[in-house]
Amino acid sequence: MADAKTKAVDSGSNVGARMTYEDMRGWIIEAEKLGELTVVNGASWEKDIGLAAEVVLHDEGAPCVIFDNVPGCPPGFRMLINFFAGKRKCMTMGFPTEWNKLELTDGLHAHMKAVEPIPHKIVKDGPILENIMEGDDIDVEKFPAPMWHDKDGGRYIGTGSYNVTRDPETGWINIGTYRVMIQSKNEVGFYISPGKHGRIHRDKYEAKGEAMPALIVLGGDPMAFLMGCTEMPPNTNELDILGGYRGHAIECIEGKYTGLPFPANAEVVIEGFIEPNNKKLEGPFGEWTGYYGSDVRPEPMLTIKAIYHRNDPIILGCPPLRPPDELARYRAVTRSAALKENIQKAGVPDITGVWAHECGTARMLLGISIKQRYPGHAMQTGHVAAMCHLGAYAGKYVIVVDDDIDVSNLEELIWAMITRSDPATSIDIIHNCWSTPLDPRIPPEEKAKGNLTNSRAIIDACRPFHWKDEFPAVNSPEPAVMKEAYEKWGYLCDKP
Repeated sequence: MADAKTKAVDSGSNVGARMTYEDMRGWIIEAEKLGELTVVNGASWEKDIGLAAEVVLHDEGAPCVIFDNVPGCPPGFRMLINFFAGKRKCMTMGFPTEWNKLELTDGLHAHMKAVEPIPHKIVKDGPILENIMEGDDIDVEKFPAPMWHDKDGGRYIGTGSYNVTRDPETGWINIGTYRVMIQSKNEVGFYISPGKHGRIHRDKYEAKGEAMPALIVLGGDPMAFLMGCTEMPPNTNELDILGGYRGHAIECIEGKYTGLPFPANAEVVIEGFIEPNNKKLEGPFGEWTGYYGSDVRPEPMLTIKAIYHRNDPIILGCPPLRPPDELARYRAVTRSAALKENIQKAGVPDITGVWAHECGTARMLLGISIKQRYPGHAMQTGHVAAMCHLGAYAGKYVIVVDDDIDVSNLEELIWAMITRSDPATSIDIIHNCWSTPLDPRIPPEEKAKGNLTNSRAIIDACRPFHWKDEFPAVNSPEPAVMKEAYEKWGYLCDKP
C-alpha cells in the first residue's frame, strides 16, 4: 500500500528546484559527489558501448558511465550514458536526492506551475566556441557515436540530443528531441513523427520549397535535454522555460549560418540546413517501444555547415531500449507531472496521484489515483487522461484506482485492477486515437495507408462508488502504520 512518505508529496510541493550545476561538466561533478560515476576506457563504438548500455540502462541503481579513449576517435572525445537513475535523477532536476518517484514528479509539477519564462540571452562568446569545424574540416564521424542496437541501420549520434528549429511564419523557436543518424562526414538525418512541432516546422518549409535551418545540440545541460523531451504548448520556447526553471536567462550563441540560438556552455552543436529534396534512406532504429517500429525509408538530410564543440567534448547518449529503461524513467517523471496538470486543468477534482509507467514507455500505461467524489468520477478521470494532450499520443491503457493505492508501484496498481474491476462492466474502449508509426500493434497494411490510429482501454479499478463502503477491507495496515513499520524494520529488506 502507499505509505505515508509516498502520499505526503505536499512535503515537497512547496520546495522549488535548486540547481547545483549549469552544464554537463558541472553535472558530472555532482554525480561524482554522489558516488554514482564510472569511467570506462577503450570501449569500442562498434559494439561495446551499445552492449554496455543494454546492461546498465535497465538497472535504476547503476551508475552513469563515461566512455573515454574510444578507439578511432580523437583523444578526449567522450560519451556519457545513464544520467537519469539513482539519486542523480533528483539532483538533475534540482530536488532532494532522497525523494521517491511520486515526490519527485509532484515537486516538479509544483515547480513548473510556478515557472515564468525568462527569455534567453544572446552572448558573443562561450566554451562551445573553443573549436569550430567548417568546410572540408567537418567530420561528424570523429565523435563516439555507437551502434546502439545490432540491427540498426547506422550510427546514431543523436539520442540524448535536442534539435532547435524555427517556424517560418511566426518565428517561434522550438526545442525537440528526434533521433539523429550519421549519413556521411557532413550529413545527418533525423526522423520526426507526424504532429511533432519540429515536423510541423519542417513541413512548412518544404511546402514553400525552402531549406529549413536547424541545430542539433549533442550534450550540455541535461535539464535542457529533458525540456526538449517534455511536451510543451505551441509557440513555447523551451530555452526560455529552462531559464525560468533555473531562475536566470540561458546564455546562448547565435549560429553563424542559421541565426538559431544554442547554449554557450553546450558540448557539441551541429548547424546546417535541411533541403526539401535531399533525402536518403534512414533507419531502421530500435525505438522506445522496445521494437523496430519502422523500416528503412527516405528521410530529409541535414547538410552540416558547422560543428561547434568544447575541448574534450562529451556527448550525452540516451538510446531507447526495451522498457523499462532510462528513457522511460525520465519520461515517467516529466510526463506524470504534466499529465496531472492536464487532468486538473480539465476540471477533474481530487487527483491524488499520477504515474506514466516505465514498462509502458511512459505513454502506454497510465495509473491515476483519485478520492472518489461522485458516480462516474473514475471514468471521467480515465477519459480525460486518455484524450488530453499528454495522454493522447500513442497511449493504450489507463487504470484509475482509489487513493489508497501507490500508482507508481506497478504491483499495487495491477492488484487493484484485478480485485476492484469487473472485465464486463469496468472497461470503456475508445477507437481511432492518435498513435505513431512506431506502434508495433498497428497492422502493416494500415501503416502503408497512413492510418496511424489505435484504441484505448479505460479501466475503472476503483471500489464501485455506490457500494464502496461495503467493499471488503484490505488486510494490511494503514499508511501511517506501514511507515512506522518500515522505519523500525526496513533494514531487514531491500525496500526503502
